[in-house]
Amino acid sequence: MFVLELTYTAPLDAVDAVLEAHVAWLAEQYETGHFLASGRKDPRDGGVIIAVARDRARIEEITAGDPFVTAGVCAYRVTEFVATKTAPALEAYRESR
Repeated sequence: MFVLELTYTAPLDAVDAVLEAHVAWLAEQYETGHFLASGRKDPRDGGVIIAVARDRARIEEITAGDPFVTAGVCAYRVTEFVATKTAPALEAYRESR
């Protein structure tokens, strides 16, 4: 499992100019099952995504396709973790490495 932390690297007006494309990209990632939760940070200087994928390389491919990244308005920090305990709704994502 991965925590993806987005940090805006451009003013909010530049971020907002790409927001619609970013939201569409998010919807695609939810459809494929890669994303479990996402949202803005407060204060609004980026966002956080909880994601799953076979490995870190796949997550890096996915984040590279974010319109925020291709437009140069955000940077990602990727943190991999082993989810050994979860809420019942996330039981399928528990790991025991």
